[in-house]
Amino acid sequence: MLAPEPKPITRSPHNEPRPVPSRLPVRLRINGADYTLHVEPWVTLLDLLREQLDLTGTKKGCDHGQCGACTILADGRRINACLALAVAYDQADITTVEGLARLAGDGHALHPLQQAFIECDAFQCGYCTPGQLCSAAGLMNETPPRNVPEIRERMSGNLCRCGAYPQIVEAVSRVVLNGRARDEGARQTENADETAAIPAGATPSSATPEQTP
Repeated sequence: MLAPEPKPITRSPHNEPRPVPSRLPVRLRINGADYTLHVEPWVTLLDLLREQLDLTGTKKGCDHGQCGACTILADGRRINACLALAVAYDQADITTVEGLARLAGDGHALHPLQQAFIECDAFQCGYCTPGQLCSAAGLMNETPPRNVPEIRERMSGNLCRCGAYPQIVEAVSRVVLNGRARDEGARQTENADETAAIPAGATPSSATPEQTP
């Protein structure tokens, strides 16, 4: 038995596709300043910030959400600006690296994270630094990390092609852990020194010095 021929599709006047407006209004608060913009529906926050507002601190790296160079804060949460359509963040509070100092309460001073990055020399070429800083600032708004390995894991979405990861983790740890990172590092160094002092093949209990009469 042959299947019946499909009926031709007729277009109903009620199902006519609506034309997409060329530009849509978007209201944003960016680094404390209010903006009303008209943007195409496909424009990302990254392109809006860099090309229309001249906030070029936010970097375009992979443009696929894989490197973290474009990380910004939206309502306190870290996001990849290259994957975020501007129209989806209408009325959001956006913070870029240019506005980090404002979060510290003093627009004329550096954010503690920025100061820690300087003190720890946590950058080389600096291209990934804005994203690293914003990601770390977003981390401070989340459940507090318990230790350095957890910070390393939760910052893993931000790549540094120069390989400055030890200094970046140290800088973030100084601020996020409130000094606990240095205490933990000192304990690790002390344990390493004690292990190095034990002769090869000896257990800690058998490596105690002999008592002299």
